Amino acid sequence: MASATGAAAAAAGPPGARAGGEEGQGSFRIKDPRITESSGLAASRTHKGVYWTHNDSDDGPYIYAVDSSTGRTVATVTLKGIDPRDLEAISTGPGGDVYVGDIGDNLNGGWSEVWIYRFHEPEKLGDVTVTPTRYTVRYADGPRDAESLMVHPKTGRVYIASKSQNKKGAIYAGPEQLSPSGVNTFSRVARTEVWATDGAFSPDGTRLVLRGYFGGEMFRWRNGKPEALDTPVSVPVAGQGESVTFTGDGRTLMCGSEGKGSTVDPLELDGELLPDSVPAGEREADGGAKGGGAASGGDEGELSEKKVVIGGTAVAVVVVLWTMLRRLFRRRG
Repeated sequence: MASATGAAAAAAGPPGARAGGEEGQGSFRIKDPRITESSGLAASRTHKGVYWTHNDSDDGPYIYAVDSSTGRTVATVTLKGIDPRDLEAISTGPGGDVYVGDIGDNLNGGWSEVWIYRFHEPEKLGDVTVTPTRYTVRYADGPRDAESLMVHPKTGRVYIASKSQNKKGAIYAGPEQLSPSGVNTFSRVARTEVWATDGAFSPDGTRLVLRGYFGGEMFRWRNGKPEALDTPVSVPVAGQGESVTFTGDGRTLMCGSEGKGSTVDPLELDGELLPDSVPAGEREADGGAKGGGAASGGDEGELSEKKVVIGGTAVAVVVVLWTMLRRLFRRRG
């Protein structure tokens, strides 16, 4: 655990970090009073400056499109025939498809199957009802809790990151193409060091980020395999940190949180955290990252501190833990 001084510094932002993302994109606040538990975030591929999100639970089959310039909802998509159990993630894939992950499992193995829903992103924004394609998912090594769904922007292959199993999370790959009939088995392809609450691929598919409540981990993606980078990812501290997505140019992460009137905050990337589509000169300019910092040394037991920059104050930690316990007891009741 970082010291109070270190936590306060992390909360203020890493050295050199700059607010503002794609074309000056800055923080924005979600103003829709219906969105009280924004749990997933995905940048629209069709509508510039628009982000898709959804509530965590107890809301229904609704997906919201939020305009970052105003913070207002500009479209509500109702998924016909769907009674979601625990929506946790959303991702945009190739061809304008949106994938929604009904993959939460707060009992950490209580559900033998989870689901993914896919619908085509509307060309015109407005309230609409669609019938999504539904995919049934199982894990090759048994049920587990997950909140991160990532669709590769080039191949369309779907990945899920679990939160924890024996103190370790993992990345799971689905079949090359999901099938709406039968069961789609997801197999482990990598271990992770972060308690992942969301994840996203860069638009060019060369980077994968996983975020947790206080930090994150970036991977270089090559030939369908993740390679963990040494540079840690610091995330803004704003309530219960839940979601992340790349901006359209891949240079910035947009990080969201739960709560009524929650904010989405930008985190500019630099150094090796930048996708390969960014000119090499920029990626090698300082070898660091405005979104992260060099980790201090230590033994193997301090691996999580090397990979994840802890941010926030002790008060923020207590708030998050209390929120998590409250949600768990509510769903068990």
